[in-house]
Amino acid sequence: MTSPPKRVLVTGASGFIGRETLVPLAARGFEVCRVVPTPAGAASPTAHLCDLLSGDLERLMGEAAPTHLLHLAWFVGPGFWTSPLNDAWASASIRLLGAFAASGGRRAVIAGSCAEYDWSCETLSERLTPLRPLTPYGRAKAELYEAATATAARSGVSIGWGRIGFPFGPFDRPGRLVSAAIDRMSASETLDCSEGRQVRPFIHVEDVAAALVQLLDSGVEGAVNIASDESASVRQMVEWVCEALGVHGLARFGALPTSADEPARLTAEVRRLYDEVGFRPRSGLREAVARTVTERLAVNRPAAARPGD
Repeated sequence: MTSPPKRVLVTGASGFIGRETLVPLAARGFEVCRVVPTPAGAASPTAHLCDLLSGDLERLMGEAAPTHLLHLAWFVGPGFWTSPLNDAWASASIRLLGAFAASGGRRAVIAGSCAEYDWSCETLSERLTPLRPLTPYGRAKAELYEAATATAARSGVSIGWGRIGFPFGPFDRPGRLVSAAIDRMSASETLDCSEGRQVRPFIHVEDVAAALVQLLDSGVEGAVNIASDESASVRQMVEWVCEALGVHGLARFGALPTSADEPARLTAEVRRLYDEVGFRPRSGLREAVARTVTERLAVNRPAAARPGD
């Protein structure tokens, strides 16, 4: 018997996480089409031009005719935690999901965030931890989750919600923890840090992307933490960068204060991801940090210094 076609519309496909989803989607037999916001990216027949904040989403769904939706697009530039664009993206995402359901879409996975949770709880559990976000970003994601749940109940669309931990990877924007550590210390510059005792559920971006794709290709519904059963402190992550770079004394722990309202320890429960979705990270965090260092250095190397040019 021939399997039914799987045509996925990916939003945010050129972003930090989205770019990593394209290969695993193809490997799972998805026909991939992408939303692009500007004409410059619309030359490919698989690219569909649409501004998700203000565009004609019904037209988009009619042109793309997706059976599946992987919604990753959001504003994640500097200041994203408190940006008013969070509300705009939540509203646009609700409209996008409605248009997908109305077009006959079968299955959607949406990128949520561990910032939706009450961070006074040390272990972040889909089943037990209340949603009590502290930031506009977290609140917008939590509101979208509630709206997506209502859409699923009303329309019959199967929806998975990936609550992503603390991702890192070679194409992360400058100024984030791991990217800043690599960029500064590879240039022999010092890196000012807090004491770095805060523990977080870090996860490599390739694992985030692969987990979201596997969730999309499953029948698992509702919230699923996209994280690892291994957490690490900020200090440990920076020390692993130092180790991979072979540098010493450049990380100045304690040079910056630790915010008084910053939780000391956050870990993620991952039983749904591991047992129901069947996903496991590619490697442990130490190896993932070392791989990120190698890959980011290659990305940042001046073109003239690359072999074969």
